[in-house]
Amino acid sequence: MQVAPSTSNATNGIKETVKYYLKYKYWFLLSLVMAVTIAYFFVSYSTPKYQANATIQVVEDDGAASQLSFFSDLGIMPGGGHNVEDEIEVLRSRSNFIAVVKALNLNKRIYHVGSVKSSEIYKNVPITFSFVSKDSLANDAKFTAVITPKSETNLTLLIEENGEEVQKKALFGKEIDTEEGKITFLPGNAKIFKKFIGQKLRVELVPISDAALQYQKSFKAATIDKFSSVINLSIQDPVKQKAEDILNSLIKTYNFNGRDDKKKIADRTAAFIDDRIAEIYGDLSDADKSAEEFKAGRGLTDIASQSNINLNVSAANQQELQDAQTQLQIAGSVSDLLEGNNEFGILPSNIGLTDPSITNTTARYNQLVLERERLLKSSNEKNPVIVNIDEQLESLKTSMKSSLNSMQNNLSLRVNNLSSQLATINSKIYSAPKNERALREITRKQQTVEGLYLYLLQKREEAQIAYASAAPNSKVIDTAYPASKYAVSPKKSIIYLASLILGFMLPIGVLYALDILDDKIHSAESLEKLIEGGVIVGELPKLKKKENKIIGSGDRSVISEALRIIRTNIDYLLKKNSGAEDKKNVVFVTSNLPQEGKTFFSTNLSFILSNTGKKILLIGADIRNPKFHEFLEEAQGATPGANFRDQIGLTDYLYNSKKSIGEITNKVVIHGNAIDVIASGKLYPNPSELLLSERFGDLITKASESYDYVIVDTAPTMPVTDTLLISANADVVVYVTRAGKTKIDDMAYPIKLKKEGKLNNLAFVVNGVKNSELGYGGKYGYGYGEPIGKFSFLNLFKRK
Repeated sequence: MQVAPSTSNATNGIKETVKYYLKYKYWFLLSLVMAVTIAYFFVSYSTPKYQANATIQVVEDDGAASQLSFFSDLGIMPGGGHNVEDEIEVLRSRSNFIAVVKALNLNKRIYHVGSVKSSEIYKNVPITFSFVSKDSLANDAKFTAVITPKSETNLTLLIEENGEEVQKKALFGKEIDTEEGKITFLPGNAKIFKKFIGQKLRVELVPISDAALQYQKSFKAATIDKFSSVINLSIQDPVKQKAEDILNSLIKTYNFNGRDDKKKIADRTAAFIDDRIAEIYGDLSDADKSAEEFKAGRGLTDIASQSNINLNVSAANQQELQDAQTQLQIAGSVSDLLEGNNEFGILPSNIGLTDPSITNTTARYNQLVLERERLLKSSNEKNPVIVNIDEQLESLKTSMKSSLNSMQNNLSLRVNNLSSQLATINSKIYSAPKNERALREITRKQQTVEGLYLYLLQKREEAQIAYASAAPNSKVIDTAYPASKYAVSPKKSIIYLASLILGFMLPIGVLYALDILDDKIHSAESLEKLIEGGVIVGELPKLKKKENKIIGSGDRSVISEALRIIRTNIDYLLKKNSGAEDKKNVVFVTSNLPQEGKTFFSTNLSFILSNTGKKILLIGADIRNPKFHEFLEEAQGATPGANFRDQIGLTDYLYNSKKSIGEITNKVVIHGNAIDVIASGKLYPNPSELLLSERFGDLITKASESYDYVIVDTAPTMPVTDTLLISANADVVVYVTRAGKTKIDDMAYPIKLKKEGKLNNLAFVVNGVKNSELGYGGKYGYGYGEPIGKFSFLNLFKRK
């Protein structure tokens, strides 16, 4: 089945891409090995971290729920005593972690210094130390030292003083003066201490705030779902036990703070009630004493009641008046407390006011005061959060004052109204004996004060019972436990997988970038795509520094085999273009620019042709910038005394009609090969006119008849037009390109010249091709020329 062109082209494109990358297989191998090696050392020498988990449930506070029910009904606040998201923020607060650091002494650390990395020693430490800072900010002290216990009494101390490390000898239990303060070391557990004698230990003292921030960053808390009150806690640390201790201590601190907040509210309420009881107790004593004196002075023991109707009405009115007066006194007391409370202090709650808005506002006010006090432990009053809370507190205080004023006004009106009604009723009782009326007034006052007194005693007991029965903010479902017996960081499998991917993708990225940025020809294969069906007669491998520039007789090197292939291909082109009687043997060699190897190629082509016993003439036709003589003089094994610069040559022949071909022709023998050479000759001011003379055509014609091959080394085509002026004399024009030097865009020029007919029978040679880029002849035929070189590690870093 014939494959569709599109599918075939796509398949060939993939094959070419794979083929391109396979040439750099050692790069991939080296990259993978290096990536895996780096990953191995990273995993081996990174400090592992272990994770501890814990689970708690936020406990709903019924008392708080009832106080906030008013706001919940309005949709301002959610129901329940706690918002779970708020409690998570409270858990991870800086003040909580500072308390944990202080409780566990986490700002003091001891490490066992190893040859590669250090490991922290927790709890069962070989030594202990205490530090006294030179200033009063002991919590902000920072100190580091390396000690080596020498015995149970002696140690050496390595610390930094004045920017230099200083080693000191010291004794356990004796203060050591440092720039930061005084430090004292003591041996720990005897068995453990003995194991570390002679080994290095690094002790660190870090500021408590820094240590708290470190653990705060590694702490995570989240609910199991959106509406759940269960919170999962986790933290990571190089020491398993320390991670568990931090979580347990954090939960303990959180619950303690919750109970402490409730205690503050209960204590403030009880203090307020005690003050009122002390004041009312005096009024009650006065009322009791007045009743006692009145009865004793008049010899009264029992007085008949007034009529049932008047008494019942009076009693009901009296009860209402008593309730109103009670509410008025409490409201007045709270209002006085607010007026005298310039700072934000906790207000008494649940003291019997019937207005639900005042009760709920008091609860919200106390909650904000407690939050403000907690934040002030780790901040100041200029903190934007505290400023926001202050504004809310001022708003709540204003609202409470307004509500209390309204309540007092209403109660005053009610008291006045009830008093007026009571006066009307009492006027009906004036007919009763005077003593009975007077005694009733005393009794009424006595009952009013006594009712208020008993009411406050009851509220005081309720406040104390509420504190005594207060539950913590959270219920511990799972205490801290290790998430796994293995370290959670670094994750070996992920790191190794990432290293393999990176090790494989890095060479691909580099090679792809180099390929995209590359604008040079590198092989016959890359040139073939540019010349649109042009003829490529061969490619020459890149010479090593120590290799001969000119081949010798019987040479079996790689370059000699490449030249033999080119020789065969050029012979084929010459025979193809020749007729039955025509002799086609003139080969012009040119290039785009200098330094592309045309002189090197024309010279070696001449010598490889001479190996077959043919008579060869090599002509240096680059008469503007002749390098021909320099190449022959530098060639190893050149005829002694040969100096082509001073010899007459082509320009002399063209300029002087009396010169003959024999006078300008010299025999050159290099490495056992002999050819005839016509040098470029002296420099003349009119090179183009010299090449256009008839003598040049006559020279080529006569040389073609006298020699088997005539090789002409011409000028580059892009800088000058000399080659184009004489190209009609060539049977084959060999265009030399150089791998890694000739630009891809420049190849449009010779193709254009071919299309315009200025260069006929054009063939191309690629010079300086690396071994890995050589085509069929290079990869297989050249293997017979010389043995394959040994593998070199440095070759991996050379771009092929």
